[in-house]
Amino acid sequence: MSYLAKALWYIESHYADDITLDDVAAVGGASPCHLTRAFGLATGHSVMRYLRARRLSEAARLLAQGAQDILAVAISAGYGSHEAFTRAFRDQFGLTPEMVRTQRHVDNLNLVEAIKMDKSLSVALEPPRYEDAPAMLLAGLGARYRPETVAGIPALWQRFLPHVAAGQVVYGACYNNDDAGNFDYLCATAVDNFSRVPDDWTRLRLGPQRYAVFFHRGHISTIRATWHTIWNAWLPGSGLTVADAPDFERYDHHFDPVSGNGGVEIWLPLKA
Repeated sequence: MSYLAKALWYIESHYADDITLDDVAAVGGASPCHLTRAFGLATGHSVMRYLRARRLSEAARLLAQGAQDILAVAISAGYGSHEAFTRAFRDQFGLTPEMVRTQRHVDNLNLVEAIKMDKSLSVALEPPRYEDAPAMLLAGLGARYRPETVAGIPALWQRFLPHVAAGQVVYGACYNNDDAGNFDYLCATAVDNFSRVPDDWTRLRLGPQRYAVFFHRGHISTIRATWHTIWNAWLPGSGLTVADAPDFERYDHHFDPVSGNGGVEIWLPLKA
């Protein structure tokens, strides 16, 4: 069983308990950082947002079935008070617990169902090469995302690519991950220094770093499956540990931004 499958099992078995990201990561056998990244790539959800949504979705079903004691439902969903539960419930569904109990159905609620791991996400992965890269300066357009909003990244590329010469090497860097699943994504080029970088561009310094470098040969729209396989299959069996440093995609002259074909390198930072 993969560590993501173990993590999902643990969430479904313990979502009413006071569990933390560290608890889920420990069961899966990964660090919280690794779990957060892999979980988001595989499911489109951050770990703790998924846990919260599952708790509230099951609570909504109980209320629609006529549960009279809302506090008891709140406690069963991991909330310590009626007020905290009501606030979270309204934020999730736009309705109060009382309203759902009165209407006796959940047809108008966007419930989050239990996720089953999609084995089709795993792909055949070529062995990586290893690179010891020098320090590098990146500059470009960046924004903050979470797994539920990554569909906005192509729009960021659309804004950035008009600033890039045809065939120029560009990078898509992911960094500043947090336990909630948020991360910064930067569409960038490498620069010698930041003196001529436009004021509204984001700057990122990368220190000297060892990387495992993978090649994604398919269409860019399927790169999620390659990332998923790296995190969920290759990394656990590699005996290696990911460094607390940005990972990035590297697009050279072979990649065609119009068609999305041509392949892209994935650079994963490793601890020494």
